Amino acid sequence: MRTTMTDVGEARVHHAEVGAGTPVVVLHGMGVDHREPAAALEPVLGARTGYRRLYPDLPGMGGTTAPASVASSDDVVALLADWLDATLGDAHVLLVGHSYGAYLARVLAGRRAGRVDGLALLCPAGARSRDVPARVVLHEEPGADDGLDPAAAEQYRDYFVVRTAATRRRFDEAVQPGAASLDLPALERIAGPWEPDETGLAPLEVPVLVVAGRQDSSVGYAAAWDLVERYPRATFAVLDRAGHALLHEQGPLLGALVDEWLDRVEEDRATR
Repeated sequence: MRTTMTDVGEARVHHAEVGAGTPVVVLHGMGVDHREPAAALEPVLGARTGYRRLYPDLPGMGGTTAPASVASSDDVVALLADWLDATLGDAHVLLVGHSYGAYLARVLAGRRAGRVDGLALLCPAGARSRDVPARVVLHEEPGADDGLDPAAAEQYRDYFVVRTAATRRRFDEAVQPGAASLDLPALERIAGPWEPDETGLAPLEVPVLVVAGRQDSSVGYAAAWDLVERYPRATFAVLDRAGHALLHEQGPLLGALVDEWLDRVEEDRATR
């Protein structure tokens, strides 16, 4: 992947990208960086031709700075909108978000609706959750967390409901590195005014995918269903054997859903 730093106002936005063609902008969740969704989604996105995948780091995470002027989720959405304009001009895009990144993606999509040809929301966070299930462990291989320091082991156990050699590798390679280099004061500042302004968002009548984990003890799955009524072209799926780390616990099934979403996007774009 090639990497780029872009000055946007007082912030410097770092993103990694690969491929050429229709831009697909992928937003990660809180407390990690671009490497987490890239590790999970590149196997499916990279298997198709004609897509330029862009993975920005959110402010205070990865290589993106968080100046004092970025003091809320609303400021993050505004920064992403400006970055989108600076990086891609008026090109049409697809937006993908995981967790907090899904929250940002759907608000950004509403503010740039004329340019967004598809939206995928994975384990979406929102203003509030409801009916969140209790934390469970569905499958655990012996020794899955061996060798982790106590803090990392707790993070791994909190995040994964499926604990195997494969999810441990993904944690080591794509989750923990981003979690180890955070601007914590900036994240606390941004998370304070949690809800971005959703008034006046334009309707989005393009192919949408909403995927939630049945065992997601962070945001649950019930509130994700509430989003479906906003999108007349939405597919909704709740996956068993998946928590908030669904990206890593149900990779092949998620890949099939994303692949079908891209088929719908391409069909819809061809008829315009």
